[in-house]
Amino acid sequence: MIGVVAIAAMGMMGANMTLTVKDQMSEMGNVLTVTHDAGTNSGGTGGGMGGPPGMGGSSSSDDDDENFISDSQFKAVRNSVGTNGTVYTVHSSSDSFSVGTKDGHATVYGLDTDVIPDILNLSDGAYPKGDTGALVGANLAERFNLTLGSRLSLGEEDEGIHTVRVVGIIEERGMSFDLSTDNAVVLADESYTGFYGDEKQYDQVNVVLKDIDDADATSMTITDQLNKKKTQVRVSDASRMLESITSTIGTMTTFVMAIAGISLLVAAVSIFNVMMMSVTERIREIGIMRSLGTQKPEILKMFVYESAILGFAGALIGALFSFGIGYLVVSMLIGNTAHFFEAGSLVYLPAAMLVGTVICIVSGLYPAWRAANLDPIEALRAE
Repeated sequence: MIGVVAIAAMGMMGANMTLTVKDQMSEMGNVLTVTHDAGTNSGGTGGGMGGPPGMGGSSSSDDDDENFISDSQFKAVRNSVGTNGTVYTVHSSSDSFSVGTKDGHATVYGLDTDVIPDILNLSDGAYPKGDTGALVGANLAERFNLTLGSRLSLGEEDEGIHTVRVVGIIEERGMSFDLSTDNAVVLADESYTGFYGDEKQYDQVNVVLKDIDDADATSMTITDQLNKKKTQVRVSDASRMLESITSTIGTMTTFVMAIAGISLLVAAVSIFNVMMMSVTERIREIGIMRSLGTQKPEILKMFVYESAILGFAGALIGALFSFGIGYLVVSMLIGNTAHFFEAGSLVYLPAAMLVGTVICIVSGLYPAWRAANLDPIEALRAE
């Protein structure tokens, strides 16, 4: 019973985690990200980190420059996508900031103001229109009590400070393939490059497709166009990340279920002992049945059936407990039970029952064989 509860509960947790991730990732399935292939050049940490604040980065369009997407590559991506979707550039860096007496650290994005309304939804406020306006993620706003009108000072005193005013709060997005905005600051592109530099040198280019079915074809077109002579860019899409994430979750779930399965091994030893004791206590009874003409296969079946009944009863009770315990585990650890009653989750109940029952039957095979092969004369002499 305990083994069935452990395996079923862990299995349902893993299934619900996988289904929840699939839901979140499928919403981003029409997004491609184009990044510089770091394997082609050495050195550099990415265009988004750029030069010192306020000094501006190089505007060279040479595709051999290190660790960023150049303007010419961006135009090539845009031409490859054509009318199949929207293409926009992303500047990004990680920087410290202060608000009042509080200090923090956040990702800072620089986006085209014409694109921001199409890719980000606001829970409050308005989209930035000038160099001093900024959007902040929902989690960041909650942690630092940021409201509309709050002033953020980006950067360090010795490198320069860029002060912006919060004009909007971004809706919580959770797991995101293109932009992780929940703990980020989003600036207009002009505001970002004016402080961090790197004008026309982008950390990534995102493509939002109109039809998710065009993802593979568009990805191949971009790759063929930009990687003709040598590999310059890497094109990623949510489906590949989804496969990687679900594979990782599946491995973790299997490992946890294997640990939980140890309880079934303990149960197998206990049932083996119980069945051996049952044979020992009923040796005289077995001798009487054998002397009355009961055949070995019938004695064998009797004890196998007994272990099967024990196993099925324990597994059934365990499955009933698993239903309630699994729901609590999923609710507490994942926070979302929307997929709990789906077949992919509930399938672990009969699966765990089957495993538990089979282990009990296997544990009873040797005691049953021993009972069937007792010598009737010796069995009748037993006290």
